[in-house]
Amino acid sequence: MDRKAALRRVGLVVLAGNVLLVAAKAAVWYRTGSLAVGSEAVNSLTDVTYSVVILGGLYLTTQPPDLEHPHGHERIEPFVSLFVAAGIFAAGGAILWSAVGAIRGGGGAIAVAQGPGAAAVLAASAAIKYGLYRYCLRVGETNNSPAVTATAMDNRNDILASIAALVGVLGAQAGYPLLDPLAASAVALAILYTGVEVVLDNVNYLVGAAPPQDLRAEIVRRALAHPEVEGVHDVVAHYVGPEIDVSLHIEVEGERTLLEAHEIESAVIESIRALDEVDDVFVHVDPRELGEWKDDYAEQLAARDGE
Repeated sequence: MDRKAALRRVGLVVLAGNVLLVAAKAAVWYRTGSLAVGSEAVNSLTDVTYSVVILGGLYLTTQPPDLEHPHGHERIEPFVSLFVAAGIFAAGGAILWSAVGAIRGGGGAIAVAQGPGAAAVLAASAAIKYGLYRYCLRVGETNNSPAVTATAMDNRNDILASIAALVGVLGAQAGYPLLDPLAASAVALAILYTGVEVVLDNVNYLVGAAPPQDLRAEIVRRALAHPEVEGVHDVVAHYVGPEIDVSLHIEVEGERTLLEAHEIESAVIESIRALDEVDDVFVHVDPRELGEWKDDYAEQLAARDGE
């Protein structure tokens, strides 16, 4: 399955799963009044909202390049992820506010969920969220999609939130009603933590940060692997959206013809572009005799690799 189809499918699957969960949790909350179940219903409603945003965003990011966007639309993904984070913060804050108010009230008016319905829906939620987490994580990592990876992280924390809510419901039924709003508070904190993780993971994509060191080292290694390349310098690799643009200078024998230099350049570009994370590669060919080799990061990486 190509990237476009994979990303669009994961958006539909997550949306369908979250719609199912919000309907089930809302029904149980309406019947029992449990604050823990209600907080989970709000959490799932937020998930539905951002699932719609994710689905729309993934549709845009998988559109082909055009005259206005010659490099494609993948750079939209980090903005979609930050929109998700904003919704996560709003939901977490609202739940925490309600839970703290109930705790300060002393627990006298806290509704205790009776019967197995609340526990059953929370246990089922944890199981469904685990399946969505594994699915989204695999698709996000395989297709280098920050938006889908952010969705996986949210589903991972939803598992813990459902377990916390389950503990609160069972504790309230055992005669400790304050455990219900305490569990809701734990759910809220898990939601807020997810928002922080999403923001931190996408900031680098927006500010053009350098990729991890091992990837930069691999770029240098691939350039130096060509038998005609005598040196590499002025290596710059940075994120442009979730993908990486690379520019570098390679040194070849000055007696090479223009055609030979072009073939070397094309081979180096093809080798580096074969890296899944890399989008565009720009290579400048220098005559080795000019002595432009520098003690820069490229040389440090090459030396470190040889240790």
